[in-house]
Amino acid sequence: MESKYNRYILIAITVCCLLLIVVTTFTDQWLAPLRTAVGYLVTPIQSGVNRAGVLLYDGVADYSKLKTALRENAELRDQIAALTEENNRLTSEVFELDRLRELYDLDREYMQYEKTAARVIANDSGDWFQVFRVDKGSADGIREGNNVLAGGGLVGIVTDVGAHYATVRSIIDDSSRVSAMALQSGDTCIVGGDLTLYREGRLTLSNIQKDGDVKDGDRIVTSNISSSYLPGILIGYAKDITLDNNQLTSSGYLVPVAEFHNLREVLIITDVKETADPEVGS
Repeated sequence: MESKYNRYILIAITVCCLLLIVVTTFTDQWLAPLRTAVGYLVTPIQSGVNRAGVLLYDGVADYSKLKTALRENAELRDQIAALTEENNRLTSEVFELDRLRELYDLDREYMQYEKTAARVIANDSGDWFQVFRVDKGSADGIREGNNVLAGGGLVGIVTDVGAHYATVRSIIDDSSRVSAMALQSGDTCIVGGDLTLYREGRLTLSNIQKDGDVKDGDRIVTSNISSSYLPGILIGYAKDITLDNNQLTSSGYLVPVAEFHNLREVLIITDVKETADPEVGS
């Protein structure tokens, strides 16, 4: 009974296979034109879809790359800003170090005088530091008449003192007069402030005796007979010395060693000539 049942199953399977072969043969021939037509219709659509997909993918990829590039650009800008700030800070420190080294050399050059360093905190007016203030005052031992140094030599004199500040009148101020002498010969002269003349980087040099030995290039320093300035402080160099019309004295110009357009730090000599009158400044 069981073998007979199996035979029927085998026959049914065989018949199904034959029917499938016949149907497949006739169906393929009948559907071929339809399949071709569908191919003509579907292929462009499929190509368009594929192209759109590629464009969309490329667009998404480009947008992602753009976002990445923008982020990296922002990071680079931040890095550049940080590096620029760091470079400016280092450059400022280098300049400050050079100025402090200059003050150190100046301090060693005038070791006979007691000194204290101060920072310039204000400039009254004008293009140059003819009158300015520093951050040291009476609380730091500063007094009226203290001589002030910077840039290799004499800058000016303290004329007013508060507890934590001092006012300095520089040698380029119109009212400034400094009793000076030629270091080589000891012959005396007067260095006069002149803001108009200082535009050319010069000050007046006058009251040189006719037979005095003061010539171009001589080092001019504060004299021993000055009532306000301690002796031997370099002021500048003589230039264009000529005989005056009175035939009794000579005069010319002085090129100061200090620069007065951008003072930052100074040295204040705490010693004072007791006979000093800072308002006269001679």
